[in-house]
Amino acid sequence: MGMDEKPDKDQEEHHLHALREWLERQEYLPQNINDTFLKRFLNCCNNSVETAKGLIDLCFTIRSQTPEIFENRDPLSPSIQNIIKTSDMVPLPNYTDNNYQVFIYRLCDPDPDKFVYADSLKTFFMFSDLRMLTDINLPDGEVPIFDMSGLCLRHISKVSLHLLKKYMQYTQEAHPVRLKQIHIINTPSFVDKMMLLIKPFLKNETGRMMHFHSSDLSTLYEYVPKDLLPEEYGGESGKLSDLKSQLTQKLINNRDLFLDETRWKVDESKRPVKDNKSKQLFGIEGSFRSLSID
Repeated sequence: MGMDEKPDKDQEEHHLHALREWLERQEYLPQNINDTFLKRFLNCCNNSVETAKGLIDLCFTIRSQTPEIFENRDPLSPSIQNIIKTSDMVPLPNYTDNNYQVFIYRLCDPDPDKFVYADSLKTFFMFSDLRMLTDINLPDGEVPIFDMSGLCLRHISKVSLHLLKKYMQYTQEAHPVRLKQIHIINTPSFVDKMMLLIKPFLKNETGRMMHFHSSDLSTLYEYVPKDLLPEEYGGESGKLSDLKSQLTQKLINNRDLFLDETRWKVDESKRPVKDNKSKQLFGIEGSFRSLSID
């Protein structure tokens, strides 16, 4: 099967069955991963069951070792509600001609005193996980747009390098998405300082996806069709505030999925003794290929 060739229904069921059988033997991994989520892993691994096994293992292992981001994820908690009120993290409803899904990320309240980096990452992945579990439409790629409007150096000073490293490793190695482009719009004058923070953790492949734009969005439209964007960016996909309101309500409606932390963690006490790589996941041994996927 070619890299972009879709499996037919029988092939898809065969792949899912193979992953299910493998999961049942991996008692340390979560056993309640639904089919929608499993399809995400297969989709971003070009439908290779063996590659998907490694990605599943790494995904949940990193989550278990990063409680600052992946634990205590109650959508109704004050900390999460603060981020929802001060930030927009919205997938747009219509896909590109290449079947890519576009996302808008921005501050809607620029007050740096309300910005909590760990909580922002936590909320970012909550919305992502909601999509993984409930959205049956599988895009062939994802295109995030980061709007830097309202961002200042005080926000940057609150970024934890420890968490930034974990975030960058997870998104580049373990997140079950097919990242195609990254757009940064309304680029601030201090973008060079931002890149100095990120560069030590940035893979060359990811760096090549990044495109920087000024407040003139005409260059963005060369990559993302204007009509797909929300009204605030000159498009026809509705108001960002309305899209966000619907998404937030969906998150709250699925609150139980986030309160059940066994859904998102490995149980290291059940991991086979021969597989001790997780102990140094964020060190030299913490690469995709280092994990056992028997």
